[in-house]
Amino acid sequence: MAVYQVLVVDDSAFMRKIVSDLIEADSEFKVTATASNGKEAIQKAIDLKPDVITMDVEMPEMNGLDALKSIMKQSFVPVIMLSGINEQGMKETIMALEAGAFDFIRKPSIVHDQDIAQVGKALVERMRAAMDEIKRKADREASMKKRDEAQSKLLQQSQRVQVDHPLQDRKGALRKTIEPAQQPGTRLGSGQTESLRAKPKQPAVPLTKQNTGRLDKKMEPLRDANRASDASTDNLAKPNKLTQPPKENRLSNISRLAEQETAAASAEPSKDIAKVIPSHKGAGGPEGSFNKLVAIGCSTGGPRALKTLLEQLPGDLPAPVIIVQHMPPNFTRSLAQRLNTFSELHVVEAEEGMVLRKGTAYIAPGGFHVKVNKTADGRFTIKLTEEEPVNGHRPSVDTMFESLLPYTSLQRHLVLLTGMGSDGARMMKELYEAGVTSTFAENEETCVVYGMPRSAVELQCVRHLLPLQEIAPKLVQAVK
Repeated sequence: MAVYQVLVVDDSAFMRKIVSDLIEADSEFKVTATASNGKEAIQKAIDLKPDVITMDVEMPEMNGLDALKSIMKQSFVPVIMLSGINEQGMKETIMALEAGAFDFIRKPSIVHDQDIAQVGKALVERMRAAMDEIKRKADREASMKKRDEAQSKLLQQSQRVQVDHPLQDRKGALRKTIEPAQQPGTRLGSGQTESLRAKPKQPAVPLTKQNTGRLDKKMEPLRDANRASDASTDNLAKPNKLTQPPKENRLSNISRLAEQETAAASAEPSKDIAKVIPSHKGAGGPEGSFNKLVAIGCSTGGPRALKTLLEQLPGDLPAPVIIVQHMPPNFTRSLAQRLNTFSELHVVEAEEGMVLRKGTAYIAPGGFHVKVNKTADGRFTIKLTEEEPVNGHRPSVDTMFESLLPYTSLQRHLVLLTGMGSDGARMMKELYEAGVTSTFAENEETCVVYGMPRSAVELQCVRHLLPLQEIAPKLVQAVK
């Protein structure tokens, strides 16, 4: 069994000892070194090349966020942030997740043994998940490389056959083409076609003024067609305001431009177009005046994925957006505040009784399940509960998705992004079988952890499996 080398970074010697003991309680991991600040962590990461790093967020000389950014520039190594629960620590933790940290945990409380044990379990779980993802991605890359090599070998073999026997396969065809034509009236031999029959030569017609006039008249339709073709080509070659090709490539791109024009009606909105959509932040219209709703679930890697997704959604999206991100209490408020600075949507932490509005995104608060509820007057509101965790989580994506089942009058659009486990997949399947076909999942290539999306794919309830960057344009197209 492999033993993974860990670098523990914390400014407190006492906390370094606690974290090291929690890690080495699992035989898969060994603390190979410790560091007391960000600068020391950067140097030891370069020298020792650990398999995984645990990084305190707040430290003197250089904090964990700055150290993380520097380490990510050198080489990719999974970094798990250890965060306090003060406001600054939570804010920097969210920024660290955006900057490439694999995940985070709350720092253990030194006065509660039970809390220390729970933190240790969560820490080892995340380190193991990071190692599994690295192995999975390495196996996938090796498999793709092997497939590419096999295809390249087949191509080389095919080229060698053509070089060794350039005319062998074409001799028969060439013979038929250059065979002397038979005399009129002779019988066609086996394998010959009517096109090979010799035609008697027609006598040359002298060019008189009368014949020339007739010829000009016959040629006129062809000239008209050519002129029309030239005009069409001129139109196609006019510069396109959005995507103007380089001058030297325009003629070669005419056919591609023609295809683009014919497909324009169904084309996905480009990022350039999306950027000029005016912001309507906070202008969600009358309360409850919508018939569409977007529901998103994510876990490990989610904050970075949500940033990418939400900053592409327009402020006038005609639907509210409900988001479940697995995260402890208090951190979800910092996440909502951070995402609100990037998105044209109004992003808030969900509260009990909030009336849903289009153009607004609601983050489920840590420690609470979030459900969509319909009031007697027909408005949709937020309902928070402290029922038992589902799939080990509260909030749970499955719980949020399940609350949407009764509302068949809503066009429901479901999205599963990166995350460990399978939360959300089961209820996405139920909604899919109930007729909800606007279902999206992030594909393996862009996921930090391909757990939740993969579970939904295996249940065959994902309509659109896309790289993260392509989900927002396709989602907007579906909603609008």
